[in-house]
Amino acid sequence: MAHLARTKTGRPTAETLWIGIGIVVAYGVVPFAGSDYLLDAVLTPFLVLALAAVGLNVLTGYAGQVSLGSAAFLAVGAYAAYNLHLRVPGLPLLLDLVLAGGIAAAIGIVFGLPSLRLRGFYLAVSTLAAQFFVQWALTKFGWFSNDNPSGVIDAPVLRIGSVSFTTAAERYVFSLTIVVVLTLLTLLLLRSQSGRNFIAVRDHEIAAKVVGVPLLRTKLLAFGMSSFLIGVAGVLWAFAYLRTVEPAGFNLDRSFQILFIIIIGGLASLRGSFIGAAFIVVFPLLLSRIGAALLGRVFDSGVLEMSQHIVIGALIIVFLIAEPRGLIALWDRAWSAVRPARRPTIPT
Repeated sequence: MAHLARTKTGRPTAETLWIGIGIVVAYGVVPFAGSDYLLDAVLTPFLVLALAAVGLNVLTGYAGQVSLGSAAFLAVGAYAAYNLHLRVPGLPLLLDLVLAGGIAAAIGIVFGLPSLRLRGFYLAVSTLAAQFFVQWALTKFGWFSNDNPSGVIDAPVLRIGSVSFTTAAERYVFSLTIVVVLTLLTLLLLRSQSGRNFIAVRDHEIAAKVVGVPLLRTKLLAFGMSSFLIGVAGVLWAFAYLRTVEPAGFNLDRSFQILFIIIIGGLASLRGSFIGAAFIVVFPLLLSRIGAALLGRVFDSGVLEMSQHIVIGALIIVFLIAEPRGLIALWDRAWSAVRPARRPTIPT
């Protein structure tokens, strides 16, 4: 999601117009032209992971607080929404989403308290406590999964009033709407004084404190906002994408996947979160198709899957060495190259 900028004359920039066109296409063309596989297996997980990456980018990219517990907050959002729907009859879906995100935010603030004393690697290790604690709690206490022995939950049908979202296209549109709204709200937050406080704490915590930035409130707000967005992404992951989830699906690998998205896409960039999510979702699918077509008769599926991980890992290393600022830096350079040069204005 680009920075919604305007020119000095008040007109929107060309990049903003292209983003507007993309949103129109996403709503007006893709649901009708896209296949169920494209909508269900590619675009919906892309949107969910992009929203989770936006949440982690708020915390890590903008506020400078490293976290390895993103999957835990995905799980909190998913299981909280499930239990709210199950135990509060008649609860509207949108309110369920907000409350589930609020519960994830509250837990995120609790696990964000060590950030007041710890930084960098030590803070990253401390956030692993959330990852292991949440997985343990969901497995240990059957109440969270309605006493299902395996801990698996079957998500309810997405429904707002009398409107149900049951088809792949309807679930995609629902997810797209939630992601667009929350991304725009996040952009407004980052452009406010709170967003400037995030950046000040990230760049130099001591200097930020000297100039009057409230460190406690700023850090806990970053953890809370990040966990809220990731928690809502967890609801979409369970309700709109998988429609059935288990605690093992929110393991440490998922946390690293979201972290890789913001590193590959670009830290401190909402657009980078979307570009990185597209890379992580689409590129393995392309490798899978190419590998099956070229080597499917020689190697079994397990070897091909392991080869995909090796190729993706090697490409990530090479790419980060060549461009540490992520894919968004390549995007900006390409956009600058194709954008028509502005003619200098002559004073009148």
